Amino acid sequence: MAVHTGLGALLAMRTVPAGQPMPWMAGMTGLLLWVIFLNGGTLAINSAFDKDEGDIAYLKRPPPPPPHLFAWGLGLMLAGLVIALALLPLAFGAVYTVCLTLSLLYSVPPVRLKAVAGADWVINLLGFGTLTPLAGWLATGRDMTSWGWLLLLGFAPLFAALYPLTQLYQAEEDRARGDRTLALILGPRMSLIVALGATFAAFALFGAAGVAGGWQWPTGRWLALAVALVAWLIVLLPWLRSAESRTPAQHQRGMYLALAAWAVTDLAVALSWML
Repeated sequence: MAVHTGLGALLAMRTVPAGQPMPWMAGMTGLLLWVIFLNGGTLAINSAFDKDEGDIAYLKRPPPPPPHLFAWGLGLMLAGLVIALALLPLAFGAVYTVCLTLSLLYSVPPVRLKAVAGADWVINLLGFGTLTPLAGWLATGRDMTSWGWLLLLGFAPLFAALYPLTQLYQAEEDRARGDRTLALILGPRMSLIVALGATFAAFALFGAAGVAGGWQWPTGRWLALAVALVAWLIVLLPWLRSAESRTPAQHQRGMYLALAAWAVTDLAVALSWML
């Protein structure tokens, strides 16, 4: 989350004219508010209602949620909003408010869109995929560019690719809870087909951003994007071939590899636009 938010701020720095001061302090403030207050509160609220007992990736045996976790998480998010409105551009506060609302709709009953296949997907591809780096950019106060919009929009289909992959290993627990997640509806093989198609859509938008930004051919910038795309294909194609026969542990390992491919993509985008 910190890296993806910071990517937006870093890209915004590229638009600062030579000789003008870089808005590092505003960018760091936005990053802290987004990651610690908004994302931290979101995770707390999600845990308060999920009450997971099985492996949730970073916790093999999650403890029972403490009392008042929902109130604590909501308070943290609202405190971040107050600080954002006081210290940062209004556009950052607006995007923060949108994501705060999406977080509540996603996790909190009776709406709890996390349990509605498709709605869970849309919220995450918008919230994490595009709005997170957009918030990093807007925190700096810099205006968006045409290539910036295309680049950040590209992360929406990229997260659309990643999201069902994070659910495959939890399918049995989600089914027992009654949640109808996207991965449960699609099944393993179709989840991988959707992920592959969304990945190609993402890199098409990244390429369009390069064209809008005036990239020449050939250049190392295109090579960086190609390396990132290959990283995704190395993860997805073998997974697709064995999707129906993989165990939950194998699906989980695939998820970690997909997260690594995401990190490679963030790095490739940063290098190709900043160098």
